[in-house]
Amino acid sequence: AVGCTGGPGRRLLAPARARHRLPPQMKALLESIYAFAVAIGGPGLLLIAFLDSSFLSFPQANDLLIVLMVAREPAWMTYYAGMATLGSLLGCVVLAEVARRGGQAFLLKRVKATRVAWGIRLFERFGVLAILVPSLLPPPAPFKLFVLLAGVAQMPRWGFAPSILVGRGGRYFG
Repeated sequence: AVGCTGGPGRRLLAPARARHRLPPQMKALLESIYAFAVAIGGPGLLLIAFLDSSFLSFPQANDLLIVLMVAREPAWMTYYAGMATLGSLLGCVVLAEVARRGGQAFLLKRVKATRVAWGIRLFERFGVLAILVPSLLPPPAPFKLFVLLAGVAQMPRWGFAPSILVGRGGRYFG
């Protein structure tokens, strides 16, 4: 595992107690992800946020990375939060586009038809709020489900992208 320290003998990923609860493979993966992101800085955050918001899941990785990177370089807070926001926006746009072009079949294999219908009605009734509110919430909120539902519900792109930008920006800058 790649060590991530904030100086001699100081670990940045988690307090010793929390680290011991993670399986060794997960701990090593998180430390490697952190080391990678820190090594390339903002672009690393953008890449991880993109992957997390699209096809892979790195629960709370962006939040943790922003906090840890800003703790090291407070003057770069706006840059780091902006890169995470942009990466998340791009990942959400890609995922919603995939769902727009046939994601209902994918969703119906994993989610009950009544839930999918409920989600579509939610977007029809509340529009941008149906994606804005979940985009503000931290894990374990099922945010990707709402992104997929936005695509399946054919939510207009002009409402989707700004809602994600405002919601994720509020989360990462806040």
